Amino acid sequence: MTLVPAYTAVSATEPLTPGVVSRRAVGPTDVLIEIAWAGVCHSDIHTVRGDWGEVPYPLTVGHEIVGIVTEIGAEVTRHQVGDRVGVGCMVGSCRECANCLAGQEQYCLRGFVDTYNGTEPDGSVTQGGYSTHIVVDEHFTLRVPESIPFEKAAPLLCAGITTYSPLRRWNAGPGRKVAVIGLGGLGHMAVQLAHALGAEVTVLSQSLRKKDDGLRLGADDYHATSDPATFTKLANTFDLIVNTVSAPLDVDAYLGLLTLHGTLVNVGAPPEPAPVTLFTLFENQRSFAGSKIGGIAETQEMLDFCAEHDIAPEVEIITADQINDAWERVLAADVRYRFVIDISTLRP
Repeated sequence: MTLVPAYTAVSATEPLTPGVVSRRAVGPTDVLIEIAWAGVCHSDIHTVRGDWGEVPYPLTVGHEIVGIVTEIGAEVTRHQVGDRVGVGCMVGSCRECANCLAGQEQYCLRGFVDTYNGTEPDGSVTQGGYSTHIVVDEHFTLRVPESIPFEKAAPLLCAGITTYSPLRRWNAGPGRKVAVIGLGGLGHMAVQLAHALGAEVTVLSQSLRKKDDGLRLGADDYHATSDPATFTKLANTFDLIVNTVSAPLDVDAYLGLLTLHGTLVNVGAPPEPAPVTLFTLFENQRSFAGSKIGGIAETQEMLDFCAEHDIAPEVEIITADQINDAWERVLAADVRYRFVIDISTLRP
């Protein structure tokens, strides 16, 4: 095992601090990645602050990772030294259950291994990408196309696939009306992807503050949900609504915006339960759904789709010593639209 520099959480309330994490030796099917860029996801903050359960501190988070392969195991066939690669929210699964065999590793029936705060087969806790190196099985390592700017690629491994997967699952495309709730890190990716897939896209945001951005990113329309008239005007309109916010919503009000057989799918994950009135679902035979990330094959498909359509997140690059300030800005919704850490600033 090797110790590498990292930024680490030691409790739910203290700032992240410089430290080290251990990385296993490169096994036969592993690749060693020198991390170049790591995205900051709201999930990082939820996890460290205990919103989603107990945390085995110290913990290094980060599941939006891109870097360069510097070593490969003897049986690796997918990657070579020098390749541009990425790692998203999972680094392992059983690869034997029905879901894994169907290419849906994110729904592994035995539970996939999270990139951080997960449990390796040997019982150790996984540590994430706010660090200089990571060792990952080749199956869970993605190829990053050369045409995607490297400093913008990392958020695609979470924000990109988290929104791409439900758009594909619920057939966003020509002739379909798609609404995106929230224009943040996830929402600004959903707008670009839905537009590139050919759907008619509407942003539903609390205010019109980001309207110009939404239209520039590909939205056809933009409405403020703080205005009650929005829900009257848009009733029975959308085939698909993608909810990207991690805050409580009046779910019934948004369900009322769905047309016949429409679906409201949630990718944001507030810690509070989401109450739903069944009679709202009965109307128009509506559906209320959830979606995680995508499987490995779908994630590669998403990366290739982004390369083909010149899609990338809008990012603000920070140094490692700015991580704590960046977290506070994420909580204040003061980022357009994703922070990315320059991991070279972590190296001695």
